[in-house]
This record gives sequence, C-alpha cells and structure tokens, in this order.
Amino acid sequence: MWLTNSSIGKKVIMSVTGIALILFLTFHACMNAVALISPEGYNVVCSALGANWYALVATAGLGVLVVLHFVYAILLTLQNRKARGANRYAVVDKPAKVEWASQNMLVLGFIVVVGMLLHLYNFWFNMMFAELANSGYAYVGSSIHANDGAALIAYTFKCPVYSIIYLVWFVAIWFHITHGFWSAFQTLGLNNKVWFNRWKTIGNVWATIVMLLFAAVVIVFCIKGLTCSAAGCCAL
Repeated sequence: MWLTNSSIGKKVIMSVTGIALILFLTFHACMNAVALISPEGYNVVCSALGANWYALVATAGLGVLVVLHFVYAILLTLQNRKARGANRYAVVDKPAKVEWASQNMLVLGFIVVVGMLLHLYNFWFNMMFAELANSGYAYVGSSIHANDGAALIAYTFKCPVYSIIYLVWFVAIWFHITHGFWSAFQTLGLNNKVWFNRWKTIGNVWATIVMLLFAAVVIVFCIKGLTCSAAGCCAL
C-alpha cells in the first residue's frame, strides 16, 4: 500500500497526523486559558472532559495520532539516511535557506515526546487515570479531586523547576510546529510559490499564539505560587 510503503505516503501520514495534533494543541491552549479567567469555569470543562466514554475514546485516538506521527518520523529519517548512504558522513556546509528546525525535527520531536510524558504524569495520571483508579482523587494529595484541574495547575507550577521545564518544552514545540505547519500543506499539495510564504507566516503566528497561551498559564500560576509561598498562605 503506497500510503505506508512509499516515502510520499509516509509524509502524507505525517502531515495529516501533524495537522490534527496542531488542532488539538489549539483546543488545549484555549481550554487552559480559561483557568486564567475563571478557575471554577476551567474545572467545569475538566469535569465535562473527565473519565467519560467520549473523553476516553478521544484520548485513545489522540494516543494513536501521536504514535503514528512519531513512528513515521523515525521511519522517514532512517529512510533518508539510508538513501544518502556514505554521503551523510561527508563534511558539507549547511544550505543557507534550510531552517534550523528543518534540520533538527527529529531531535525536537524527541524533546516534545519527553515533555509530553512528563505532562501526562503531572496531569493525565492525576486526572483521568486517577478518576478511574484512585476513587476520584489525584495521586499528589488526597485533598485534590481529579476534576480539580485548577488546583493541579497551581500545585504543579508553584515549583519553579517544573515551570522552567515546561517553558523550554513550549519552545521546542514552537520550533516543531512552525516548520511542520507549512511542510504539511506542502506535502498535501496545498502549497505553491504564492502560498509558501503565506503558510509560513500563518504557521508562525498560529504557533506563537498557541504557545503564548500555554506559557501564560505556567507563568501566572508560577508567580501566584511563589507569591503565596512568600506570604505564607496555602500552598494551593
């Protein structure tokens, strides 16, 4: 089957899964931004997306998208290295027009995956999984309900180390998205000389807005946590 055997087919799978993941990140960023305006409202959203059947199905589907995207990224990288053969060891100057992100997409991908695993531990494990396996309470403390996403955000980002790690992770995702965005449309044949720069601009703006929303939540809750600790008030 050309979709899985040919390099073009693999790139199509990478493009489609990549666009789907970007859309999910956009939804996730908008959802998280609610916590900045109304923690109670954010918890209502968390309750609606708890361990319900549709949320479980969506989570499983998201997992499949991530696995497909990552596996085919590795397959394409190995295929390209095999095609270059001994030439990959030659010392050559990097083309001026080739983006840094384009040359390091696999490395960025690994950083993104490692950050994602940490994120799953901090939130999914303490929310959806805890709701199913821990009587509805987060593992970080019996006083935090699995649907109390605002409390979990506050608990996680009161730690400056976690906050810095997440911000570095967001930078890696930004580089990954800004390249992957226009590259996906190019692979799908929705690109030309006119739209090439347009897709790059749209991708840069889109990725920047999404990552700034994520970063804003981390920074605001980190500052609140540090201020709260300095004042000797409740840790949450």
